[in-house]
Amino acid sequence: VNWNTVHSCSSLLTMSNRIWVHPLNEKRTQFGTYHHLHLQYFRMSTQQMEDLLSIIGPDITGMSINYWAPIGPKEKLSVTLRYLASGNSVRTLAFHYRMGESTVAKAIKDTCAAINRRMMNTHLARPTEQEWRNIASKFSTRWNFPNCIGAIDGKHILLFAPPHSGSLYFNYKKTFSVVLLAVVDAEYRFRLVHIGEYGRSSDGGVFAGSAIGQALDAKKLEVPDDQQLPGAEHLGNMPFTIVLHLIEL
Repeated sequence: VNWNTVHSCSSLLTMSNRIWVHPLNEKRTQFGTYHHLHLQYFRMSTQQMEDLLSIIGPDITGMSINYWAPIGPKEKLSVTLRYLASGNSVRTLAFHYRMGESTVAKAIKDTCAAINRRMMNTHLARPTEQEWRNIASKFSTRWNFPNCIGAIDGKHILLFAPPHSGSLYFNYKKTFSVVLLAVVDAEYRFRLVHIGEYGRSSDGGVFAGSAIGQALDAKKLEVPDDQQLPGAEHLGNMPFTIVLHLIEL
């Protein structure tokens, strides 16, 4: 063992501990957004956030180190929810939360992965026939639209074009994106989601290539059988429908 090298490394480590955190970030607890803003910024209630944290918390709990307090799971979740709710840049969130940009980026990536891993199959399961009927009932009572089981629309999620991808992700808005296609119920809750189609794809192409469109064509979505419309029994049984949401996103 070269003890001179060990001593030098020890000295460097001691020095790095003094400058490990940017001066702005040292005051995270005094001035950071997490410690001063409230949950209206996250588009969910306190209880909803606690419920979500109870599910994914163990997956986003960092290891404690002796020279800096780790970012807690609740703080990681709050950063992620603010990012998803507002569309703020990583740089903006890093400044508001008094964190490094790489720390914010990793917190968002890890938290989204945990949500997908822990919740996709259990909390976003495909509706059953009875659930479709319940959704249709709410569309009828709340929106006066009978035999409707959902509203469908897509959104372009911006990204940097992957290497060697050509124009696959280049969309009509002159940006690069992947497409999120979703069906929501009468209370704006996501019931079916498909993510990942190329930004250049047309609306019809996205739907035809999606798991949603293919399952609907194959009659695998458990859509209820046709039924009569209220006050229009003379028309006979009419099919259930999914309406297209036409507001620009």
